[in-house]
Amino acid sequence: MSLDLSPTGSAAPRTQQVLAHARTEALLIARNGEQALLALVIPIAILLGGRFFGDRLDLPFASTAPSVLALAIWSSCFTSLAIATGFERRYNVLERLSATPLGKTGILLGKALGIAAITTGQVVVLAGVALLLGWRPDPDPAHLLVALLCAVLGMAASAGLALSLAGTARPEVTLAVANLVYLVGMAAGIMLPVARYPSWLQPLIQALPTGALGEGLRSGTPLSILVLAVWCIAGLALSRKVFSWTS
Repeated sequence: MSLDLSPTGSAAPRTQQVLAHARTEALLIARNGEQALLALVIPIAILLGGRFFGDRLDLPFASTAPSVLALAIWSSCFTSLAIATGFERRYNVLERLSATPLGKTGILLGKALGIAAITTGQVVVLAGVALLLGWRPDPDPAHLLVALLCAVLGMAASAGLALSLAGTARPEVTLAVANLVYLVGMAAGIMLPVARYPSWLQPLIQALPTGALGEGLRSGTPLSILVLAVWCIAGLALSRKVFSWTS
């Protein structure tokens, strides 16, 4: 009688692998204290400030609420994803995972689904808070469709830019740059309508992913879809070209 020690198990189905990785990614992000600060604490504070003090700054709550939703997408899909991925590269987490049946494509798909799930939940919570504070979004179906498309494209564009940064720079640099760009993005169209900027600066703000995302959610501007689509293609193409699995 011989003892057969050869493995008989097989890898789980591809879809199951990706979904399991997405769940793990989402849980890791949700348990991160900095993520909670960026995802909910700061946006809710801005909502409260906009509700009770926005009129004094000529910023109506009808404009502030969708701006905060744009900020939520930007913070999660760019800042948080860039920082987390940067340190995963530092500690060779990505390199080790890429050797599993999940593979590199599965890792990226899982990351995308995980951050999309977190961001969607974040937007739902913040939209609920805004509604409780008196926000009444434009019920026009065309406006809602543009806003939805801009939200999806904004997530993808932000993620592409995040992976481009995290996949090339050292994690300390990624941490600093991601937080700086988060603040710059707030001032570059996320929180302020394009019309509030000087006329010579408005085309530049509208051409930025932050400006297009903010305007798409605030005003339902169809041009924002085109701008975000270009940034989405460019960001994902760049990340595919420059992303390195090890630091």
